[in-house]
Formats: sequence, C-alpha cells, structure tokens
Amino acid sequence: MLQIAVFLLYFGAFWAVLGNSAPLGFALDGQSFTGTGRTIDQFTRLFVVVGSAAGGYLISNERKLGYTLGVAVAALPLVAYLLIMVRFRVSPFSFDLVGVLFDVALFALLVHPQSRSYVRLWFK
Repeated sequence: MLQIAVFLLYFGAFWAVLGNSAPLGFALDGQSFTGTGRTIDQFTRLFVVVGSAAGGYLISNERKLGYTLGVAVAALPLVAYLLIMVRFRVSPFSFDLVGVLFDVALFALLVHPQSRSYVRLWFK
C-alpha cells in the first residue's frame, strides 16, 4: 500500500509542477485568483510539489517524518475541495472527478490501518 502511495505522491508532485492540480488552480466564473488568493495559490502549489516529493522520498527511506508529510500533503487538496464547496456553494461534480479520485485514493492508502501499523512497526 505504501508503495502505491509513494508512486501517487511522486505523480502528484509532477502534475503540480505542470500546474494541473485541480483545487489549487480553481477559478470562479473563468477568472483567475488575484492578489492574496494568487499568493496563497502559489504557496500551496509549492508546498504540494516539495511536500509530495519529500514525503515520497522519506517514506521510501522509512522515515516517520515522510509519512506525516505525506498525510498532510494528501489531505490538503481534500480540505481545499471542501472549503471551495462550502464557501462558494460549488457542486462536487464541478471538479475533475478523476483528480478527486486520485486525491481520495492517496489519502486512503496512507491512513489505511495496514499502512499505519507498518509505519508504527518499521519506520524510524
């Protein structure tokens, strides 16, 4: 399970570098973020890129910090989806459903009881 999660972390970092991460590039009515929202978007994208790559690398080297970082990076897009749906009253079906499924799968793989027990027993 953790091997697939590491792959998805690297995959997410690659797509975030290209600028194709859904909730981070979300725009209302076809308009981009401006001002503070744009700065937050850039910071979040940087966190996802660096956090995903570092989390994947540290998980593959059996470090608990990498697991914690991976869970944080995996939870960030899900929290962003929820905030956008609540704040702007956007339908959940207006997002890219395949991207949402990858985000949910990554989070589920990382917090699965089998993954957590492996981390608890073997990670430093």
